[in-house]
Amino acid sequence: MQSVPFLSLAIWIPILFGVAVLRLGSDRHPQRARWLSLIGSIVGLLLTLPLISGFDNHEAGMQFVEFRNWLPEFGVAWRLGIDGISMWLVVLTAFTTLVIVIASWESITVRVAQYFGAFLILSGLMVGTFAATDGMLFFVFFEATLIPLYLLIGTWGHARRTYAAVKFFFFSFGGSLLMLLSMLYLYSQSHTFDMSAWHNLTLGFVPQVLVFIGFFAAFAVKVPMWPFHTWLPDVHLEAPTGATVLMAMLKLGGYGFLRFTLPITPDAAHFFAPVIITLSLVAVVYSSLLALAQTDMTKLLAYSTVAHMGLVTLGLFLFNQIGTEGAIVQMISYGFVSGALLLSVGVLFDRTKTRTIAAYGGVVNVMPRYATFMMLFCMANVGLPGTSGFVGEFMVIMGAIRVNFWIGAIATTTVVLSAAYTLWMYKRVIFGAVANKSVAKLADIGRRETLIFASLAALVLAVGIYPKPMTDAIELSAANLVAQAGRTKQPTDEAANANTDAVRAGSAGADVRAVSLTERSPT
Repeated sequence: MQSVPFLSLAIWIPILFGVAVLRLGSDRHPQRARWLSLIGSIVGLLLTLPLISGFDNHEAGMQFVEFRNWLPEFGVAWRLGIDGISMWLVVLTAFTTLVIVIASWESITVRVAQYFGAFLILSGLMVGTFAATDGMLFFVFFEATLIPLYLLIGTWGHARRTYAAVKFFFFSFGGSLLMLLSMLYLYSQSHTFDMSAWHNLTLGFVPQVLVFIGFFAAFAVKVPMWPFHTWLPDVHLEAPTGATVLMAMLKLGGYGFLRFTLPITPDAAHFFAPVIITLSLVAVVYSSLLALAQTDMTKLLAYSTVAHMGLVTLGLFLFNQIGTEGAIVQMISYGFVSGALLLSVGVLFDRTKTRTIAAYGGVVNVMPRYATFMMLFCMANVGLPGTSGFVGEFMVIMGAIRVNFWIGAIATTTVVLSAAYTLWMYKRVIFGAVANKSVAKLADIGRRETLIFASLAALVLAVGIYPKPMTDAIELSAANLVAQAGRTKQPTDEAANANTDAVRAGSAGADVRAVSLTERSPT
């Protein structure tokens, strides 16, 4: 099965369908664009299913590996592969694309073909980012995602969409330039862009620090990590629902830390770990308090994302098995929890054109099915046992306690604070008497919206009740990552002495051989 290029197909099929939608669709024939997009997203998801069925949980290395020479003179190649971490992110990408296509079926009425085409192309680029094992190929995919995201925010967003799109672009692009410098330095040391070769490089402490800073600048923005998160509330407020859901569900920043900073610069990662752990704990507490102060549902969820992703960066820099696994599970799980909540807000916004909490009240009286699904997603956001939100949070907190009790204690406040702002929002929007005529006229979710919410609810419950399939696939990859992050890569004095001794022994041997030859040679 691994002889079939499933990863290349998962990348190019959505892109080709996106191009077809742009070519064949138009505002005069919006249904053609919608159906082509639906077919393309279904095919894209089906192509990822063999990755799950054919994945070997007992193998820590890359699987479904593909290699084609691209620019051999520069050491650049079409290198693809997935492990237990990237596999789930590839599947989540394809699933998210299908969800967004169905969710946007009726809400997008202007430039329909361009909207769906941009999403399909973005989906393929995202899969490429998660599957790339070549540094330059990763960079190309990573940067290419900015183009459709910029267009989606700037074209189909709200009143301040241009400001939000430009802010997002420059925040991301500025960090990416520093990442490129780090990659070029690694290339100068290894003469290849093969990421596995980078993992085996021996770098001094100062080069590690500089390379770490370059990668950190790119990935901290994408997590988003406090205080580099300021673009997120603006994008959540101004972007169309589909774009906010995609950015919430797909965690490029956390994945970048896993693939680059931890295995390539372990000494620098340990050096900066106290700072990053501190920033992560500040994000958990401070962003949760900011969420409590919000009057807009989308902005509240934006700060909730910053707080929950603080647990991801915390878990990654604990350097123990359970913390790392918990961070990965949290990154994947919170992707579809936050996506489900943003879709829930989008349902109300499509009907009333407002996301202000005070504009609602008593929604359960007119939308009981909607209220039921939103309750489940809110409980997952809180981290209720039995939902996917609990699994990752619990593992990260346990990992933190093993390092330091007080770090774990501060991290635990996320449970209380997320319950405070999530239930505060839910109570005011859903419960009570019908607040006004706009709420009284609301229609409950139909079959299309029920299908979307039921699919997301099934994921939330499946991971919460039985996370073993996910954790089994992640376990060996996470263990390998912890081992790479735990070993020093600086040239040690012992190694230097050993090298010196070897050189001296080699020189002495050369002298002996020279004398021997001289003695045997005729005088």
